[in-house]
Amino acid sequence: MTDEIRFGIVGTGMMGIEHILDLQAIEGNVITALCDPNENSIKAAKELTGGEVESFTNHQELLKKGKVDALIVATPNMTHTEILLDIIEAKIPVMIEKPLCTTTSDCAKVISTAGNDAMVWVGLEYRYMPAVAELIERVNAGIVGTVRMVSIREHRFPFLKKVENWNRFNVNTGGTMVEKCCHFFDLMNLITGDLPVRVMASGGQDVNHLDEEYNGTTPDILDNAYVIVEFESGSRGMLDLCMFAEATKNQEEVSVVGDLGKLEALVPESVMRQGIRGKHWIGSVEETHSENPEILNAGTHNGSSYVEHLRFRKALLEGSEPEVGLIEGFWSVAVGEAAHLSIERKSTVEIDEVIEGTGISR
Repeated sequence: MTDEIRFGIVGTGMMGIEHILDLQAIEGNVITALCDPNENSIKAAKELTGGEVESFTNHQELLKKGKVDALIVATPNMTHTEILLDIIEAKIPVMIEKPLCTTTSDCAKVISTAGNDAMVWVGLEYRYMPAVAELIERVNAGIVGTVRMVSIREHRFPFLKKVENWNRFNVNTGGTMVEKCCHFFDLMNLITGDLPVRVMASGGQDVNHLDEEYNGTTPDILDNAYVIVEFESGSRGMLDLCMFAEATKNQEEVSVVGDLGKLEALVPESVMRQGIRGKHWIGSVEETHSENPEILNAGTHNGSSYVEHLRFRKALLEGSEPEVGLIEGFWSVAVGEAAHLSIERKSTVEIDEVIEGTGISR
């Protein structure tokens, strides 16, 4: 592959547009194909790319005729499995928006088809938010010792309105714990360096979308939850999610506590806090503003999508493995699926139950 990489975008809605902006901000990336069945979405994307880019209404047509070196897939969640299977068969490197698929069984189907040859990068870009990336780096450096607890709070606005309101229903998204929270379960897995064993969750739909109706059906997407995840090593993770809490200072707060100390990352404030036991005390921790010189185009995810594209491009040029691959995508979905089962049953759910029959084991 030369330094110029020709990209095709499959799905040109809200996230597809963000990917186009990030790609355009990186020298050597060229968008040569667009694909979306929605006329308004494809029109907006064509205007953004100058109007001369070849466009298609279905991904099979693009795979046959589009002149691309790599693909970005940003279609609704429930379409991921079919599209990915076709792309893998066509042997084209791809970045797929999160979640990998809406169920662990579909994720496993993709993994089985991909084998060892396919280049599939899963868009779990929260890893690359400056403060979070710095936190991960410090954890890996052993600053807080053995990780015992990971706590993540996301207090934010309700789900945004998307094309044909597909994100209002669990059947399309995999549910909030998969659609939104796969980001956080991925971070827990990454930070602990471990695999989940069991999940306990409580959640509901208490405020958002209750007065909406589409084709006679009211949205069923959860808008708040608490989730506890236990890991093989005995470490624990906790998620505090509220999607009617936009009246707040930071949208994400990630806390990691080990036997030697504590780290906190605050987003979008982009602040890192570090406290070491025996050195610091409550109110006297070190606090720094986390910067990332790679970020030239901030986008809507605090620059993390831009950094993700820099890393994806590097992997394509070097022929290296994706930093966030199919297995990482699988485990982030597995925890989300278990969380939904736990909420439904009002009981603890073992991860082994969720992954049974997938051919993937802990």
